[in-house]
Amino acid sequence: MSPTQVIVIVLVLVIVAVLAVAARLLSRRRALRSRFGPEYDRVVAEQDSRSAAERELRDRERRHAELTLTPLSPESRARYSEAWEELQVRFIDSPGETVGDADALVTRLIEEQGYPTGDFSDQIAHLSVEHARTLTNYRDAHDIHLRNSRGEASTEELRQAVVHYRALFADLLGEEPAGHHTPEQRHHPDHDATSR
Repeated sequence: MSPTQVIVIVLVLVIVAVLAVAARLLSRRRALRSRFGPEYDRVVAEQDSRSAAERELRDRERRHAELTLTPLSPESRARYSEAWEELQVRFIDSPGETVGDADALVTRLIEEQGYPTGDFSDQIAHLSVEHARTLTNYRDAHDIHLRNSRGEASTEELRQAVVHYRALFADLLGEEPAGHHTPEQRHHPDHDATSR
């Protein structure tokens, strides 16, 4: 082989290797984007670089894999659904207290499934692996809950907090809680016929 042929072969091998690495990185990026949804963009915006953000997300996946998550029993699922329904009914009379109860109920549900519930940012990181699409709602609800504890949240914000909590709650349950419909809708005979 001539030196020119050797150089061409080496260059081709280098180009193929670079393309393979680029394809692998692109594939991993797509997988992370698909898994984390809007959380991917949020972490990229918070980090110094895209590669640092992707390392953070892969680290979240690793820590999540170390958890022992427990699926809810049908009885537990029904108990949580009933508790949510009661919570929504109480909102009319005591919206501020209900937001605190919603936060506590969601935290109990998270804990029962095996997620850590100590530090809020750790909790968010663990939840982001399987529930990333509802984390913005959860963050917003939690922020309103904290503002409410300081007496700074309006009734409309409290209502929005309950709606936000319900999004994560439904995601964790794997279904909408029974309290998703108003009491009038649940007890109206035509509701079942029109909702099909």
